[in-house]
Amino acid sequence: MNVTQIKHLTFAVRDAAQTLDRYKRLLGAPESAFVKEFAKSRTRASVFMLGGVEFQISESMDADGRFAAWIDQRGREGLHHICFAVEDIDAALAEAQEAGASLKPCVACKVTGSHAHPEGWVAFLEDEVSGIEIEFMQVYKEGETAERAQGV
Repeated sequence: MNVTQIKHLTFAVRDAAQTLDRYKRLLGAPESAFVKEFAKSRTRASVFMLGGVEFQISESMDADGRFAAWIDQRGREGLHHICFAVEDIDAALAEAQEAGASLKPCVACKVTGSHAHPEGWVAFLEDEVSGIEIEFMQVYKEGETAERAQGV
């Protein structure tokens, strides 16, 4: 597998603002961090760096949304998924599938397999590891953008 780093950790929470406040008070998350609404994915989220890792604190805007359903299913808030940066997303997906993994649709885009997102090409596995969802991202290289990637 050509994993190069953890791109981000996403946590499913009931109240993103309240959780962000705890990260600021207890863990030193940046005071500049704030909660933003993402209409396409129907999510409220705060994205910030802490200890060299990108954290995403995510709350569903709908009672049956992605993160709310995950919390309801497990009965707790927690680590929802880990996004692993890879050099070559197609090779990573092929290797995962050869090992028995299945792909699942991106909740926001309804696309299964590698597709363009704002930061890079992404794909999600149906399979979990220790109850944690897995995302792969091939981060755009300098000069690449989601618009340019759409034409590839």
